[in-house]
Amino acid sequence: MISLVVPTYKERANIEELVERTGRALAACGENYELIIVDDNSPDGTADEVRRLEAERPWLKLVVREEERDLSTAVLAGWKVARGDVLGAMDGDLQHPPEHLVSLLEPIRSRRAEIAIASRYVGQGSVCERKFRRHIISWTATLLATALLPEKIGRVKDPMSGFFLLRRPVIEGRVLRPVGYKILMEVLARGNYEHVVEVPYTFEERTWGGSKIGLINVWRFVVHVLRIRFTS
Repeated sequence: MISLVVPTYKERANIEELVERTGRALAACGENYELIIVDDNSPDGTADEVRRLEAERPWLKLVVREEERDLSTAVLAGWKVARGDVLGAMDGDLQHPPEHLVSLLEPIRSRRAEIAIASRYVGQGSVCERKFRRHIISWTATLLATALLPEKIGRVKDPMSGFFLLRRPVIEGRVLRPVGYKILMEVLARGNYEHVVEVPYTFEERTWGGSKIGLINVWRFVVHVLRIRFTS
């Protein structure tokens, strides 16, 4: 069973399309699935929109957190209630096309890898032109993480990706302390795995809403990388 977690904050305008497209993509995988949306008490009514959609979709679940606002810990909260043997994460702004879920699942089910990452930097992967500034930020962050954590992060072209699947044993019994927007980096640094596969995709343009990344998130990322470097 696949348990895909999508953390949200002020994503009401995207939710219906997200649920429809992701539901179709998960169904195309050919096995049981659940989509878990973890909302950090969005003031725009994101949770109410999920509740409306949830009424007719038994595979859709909502978790609302009132005291925290952090993408990475929201993903962990979703994994905590997940029932699947395959766990995943994807952003709620449709910049991660859910149609790639089938190609992400294949290396997991064929046992070629314990982690499958949607990557902007392998094969035909790319970033849409209007996201060039975000691309530069991500590229710089990748260089920093690779320099400080070469043993684990250096094996992967896109450790900053927020779109991935993994087998549950990768994180079972592991203490994860993610901060901010880069939970995959924490999984790669502390997880139990041998093989990683990267699947190319194009990072799409956001249709509605704005980016949640600011200077505080950049600073938290730097602190997080340094913490992993000196504690793992």
